[in-house]
Amino acid sequence: MAERPFLQRFGYAAIRLFARFTGVVVFRLRCKGRENVPATGPLLVCANHQSYFDPILVGLAFDRRLNSLARQSLFRFAPFRMLIQFLDAIPLDRDGLGLAGLREAIRRIKRGEGVMIFPEGTRTHDGSVLPLQPGFCALARRANVTVVPVGFDGAFDAWPRTAKLPRATTIHICIGEPLSADQIRALDDRSLVREVELRIRACHERARTGRH
Repeated sequence: MAERPFLQRFGYAAIRLFARFTGVVVFRLRCKGRENVPATGPLLVCANHQSYFDPILVGLAFDRRLNSLARQSLFRFAPFRMLIQFLDAIPLDRDGLGLAGLREAIRRIKRGEGVMIFPEGTRTHDGSVLPLQPGFCALARRANVTVVPVGFDGAFDAWPRTAKLPRATTIHICIGEPLSADQIRALDDRSLVREVELRIRACHERARTGRH
């Protein structure tokens, strides 16, 4: 893994500590399954997508630093661009092929880091898990990566795509059993998409049940 400058490492840790405190106090944030996260090695974290909060929520659930793919339009406002780049966001051109973003994600995976994606491709309209898009398969087959499924519930209630501002509610996160590089190699793309989707849905159901 590449070593970040001290200021970036310290800033990331401080922001995560503050965000975790806020998450617990405001959203009664709870997480299960942290024992399923490998301590080292390349990771591809695949999660469901409910709100603007999602990259932060998934990042808070992991003790390891995660890179995230973010649509290129989020980088247009200079102050916000500086913040998300500081937090390891990778711009992805969703209107084109997004090759530059994917190449950068692969580069970080190959140096042993974790990359977070939301393979549904868009935020849900009703809180349910949408069918996964197959684009993540190319990343999943690189550099002996381990795929870690994540499902959470409550973020849609906190900040649905139709709302301008968030509100306080309960959010639960579940990290599922990972797929090893050997398991991934044994599956074709259609089977891999189906298996990851099943695991994300199972995690989402556990998180949803835990909230109620």
